[in-house]
Amino acid sequence: MQWLFFIFTNIVIIPITVGAAFELSPNTIVNMLHLSFIVTGLACIVQAIFGHRRAIMEGHSGLWWGVILTLCSSAVAQGMPLSLLGGSLTVGVIITSILTFLMGITGVGPRIAKLFNPAVMGAFMFLFGCQLVGIFLKGMLGIPFGNQAQSVQIDIAVSLLSIAIAIIVILISVKAPSSIRRYGLLIGIIGGWIIYAIIFRPENAVSAGTSLGFELFPLGKPAWDIGIIVTTVIAGLLNTANTFGSLKGTEELYNVKTTNSEYRASFTITGIFTFIAGIFGLVPNSPYVSSIGFLSQTGIIKRIPLVLGGFMFLVIGLIPPIGSFFSQLPLSVGSAALFVSYLLLFNSSLNFFKQVEFNTVNIYRSAIPIFVGVVIMTLPATYFVSIPSVIRPVLSSGLLVGIILAILLENLIKWDRYGDIGKNHKENEDSLNIENSKELELK
Repeated sequence: MQWLFFIFTNIVIIPITVGAAFELSPNTIVNMLHLSFIVTGLACIVQAIFGHRRAIMEGHSGLWWGVILTLCSSAVAQGMPLSLLGGSLTVGVIITSILTFLMGITGVGPRIAKLFNPAVMGAFMFLFGCQLVGIFLKGMLGIPFGNQAQSVQIDIAVSLLSIAIAIIVILISVKAPSSIRRYGLLIGIIGGWIIYAIIFRPENAVSAGTSLGFELFPLGKPAWDIGIIVTTVIAGLLNTANTFGSLKGTEELYNVKTTNSEYRASFTITGIFTFIAGIFGLVPNSPYVSSIGFLSQTGIIKRIPLVLGGFMFLVIGLIPPIGSFFSQLPLSVGSAALFVSYLLLFNSSLNFFKQVEFNTVNIYRSAIPIFVGVVIMTLPATYFVSIPSVIRPVLSSGLLVGIILAILLENLIKWDRYGDIGKNHKENEDSLNIENSKELELK
């Protein structure tokens, strides 16, 4: 049940927010939601049994989600039709799915993994957390997505309830006994949903459905905007960091080292489900790094609970009335719960940075990508209109720019050598002081 609600809270708001950002009809959104449930449940089962064979959730990638919402905001600011954006995204996702599948078949994943050393992963986790926590914080404040967010104000009443839910979940996670602490997320969602229903009229984000109906290319028919496609492919390649992060991050829990065959199986399956996402307008898949925090908090590392939770999630998607009921979860309540959950990415970032020996010389290796990425995240999309359209979508994404900078800085400069210089200088000073002391004693 915990896996079911963990999967549910991570997935349910994604198709709703993407549908709202692309101004899709309520019926289209509810159909996308049902398909998200089915695809995610199936992906979790397949990965746990045939893929990496660990209790790691496979679902809509937070990196992809953040990039898609950022592109939507930029498109609105720059006057690009949403159908052109959606069609180009579709082409980019399909290309990425083929590349990811080939990475799995050919077994080049472990070679690419060498690019993502601890300093890169630390920067990725930090920037990833900043982007997602920013999205959830907006949801907590009652700020809608897409064009609707251009002229809105913070909803004070919704914000106060969301903040209260987040505080309660944090208190449960910190103060409660371990037997209760593991249910903090579940308590926050169910309790917050009930209170929200009592105080406010429920948000009818999507209409109730009685039958399944799947539409090809709901975001827009395949189109060719080279800037959007390049950005999408780059995002897809950088999305491999989720696979490396989740598998490397759970090695300690399982007391194993990830093998080449596990990387190959994981990438192959992710590539297949990314292709499905592309043709049905869903956010592409990846293993969830937030599963590390969930496993650490609950202590459930066996695969069977994940498989059963994924199966129940799949069934919810196959039964439209149940799926429609769960889709009524207020975005502010779900955002509050996930806000707390994704704060743990900061701990994951610190764990990676602990493996790096920083000093006043080589600190630039991480300071540059982190600070540049965070600052770009705060800049309005209109600032980037003067940049050529081919590279504009990439440069307007703080997450992508930060990760690219981290990869380039780490793999083009031997920072550890500069760290050794500082260390050797300190050792030489210590040796000189010792020799001087011995000389004084002899005199």
